[in-house]
Amino acid sequence: MAAPRHSALVRVTHWITALCFLGLFVSGIEIVISHPRFYWGEEGNSLTTPLFVLPIPASRDTVPTAYSFVLPDQNGWSRSLHFQAAWLVVLTGLLYVLFGLFTRHFRAHLLPARGDLAWKPLSAAIREHLRFERPGADTAWSYNVLQRLSYLSVVFVAFPLMIWTGLAMSPGFTSAFPSTVTILGGHQSARTIHFFAMWYLVLFSVAHVVMVWRAGFRQRVGAMITGGGAEGKEQ
Repeated sequence: MAAPRHSALVRVTHWITALCFLGLFVSGIEIVISHPRFYWGEEGNSLTTPLFVLPIPASRDTVPTAYSFVLPDQNGWSRSLHFQAAWLVVLTGLLYVLFGLFTRHFRAHLLPARGDLAWKPLSAAIREHLRFERPGADTAWSYNVLQRLSYLSVVFVAFPLMIWTGLAMSPGFTSAFPSTVTILGGHQSARTIHFFAMWYLVLFSVAHVVMVWRAGFRQRVGAMITGGGAEGKEQ
């Protein structure tokens, strides 16, 4: 019997994270609509000069926009969903990271080999992705250097940054740990960084789905649901 492509814990944490991210994205958009203006520093309100403004209507009539109408205010349920999904994805991510460290999952399947970081293999992987080339049979079940680097950036940079900036926007948390927000430059700076980190994760998710489709959508998704079977098991 062929070994599973993905372990049960990897599959479970993957789908929980995917569902949580969808909830965070939808609720986050609703929260942004309530005040689509971004600032840098500690303070920011409708009377403050913004760093940039999203060209969309707001859901509050006290927020100045270029539109003469406001959208329905969905701030209540969106903040509640955002808070709950955020803590669920934090706990799920912590479980995945501990699993990856103790089982050497990151070293075996995500950490690039030193030779892969040389210009020749790195440029070849970039060209392959830019051409949307379908992986061959020998690489369809392994990660190339760009995939490894992007996954590592998400696990160890983007998600931790989202968690950090999210906590930095919480008055209760920052009152106990003020350095959490002062290092970032203020509450509004944390909100702005949180916004850009979110879009990095969105772009990663879109690219991830496109590459899964190109590599064989049914086979890849099936492997992430049932475990699949292939040589070179990912723990």
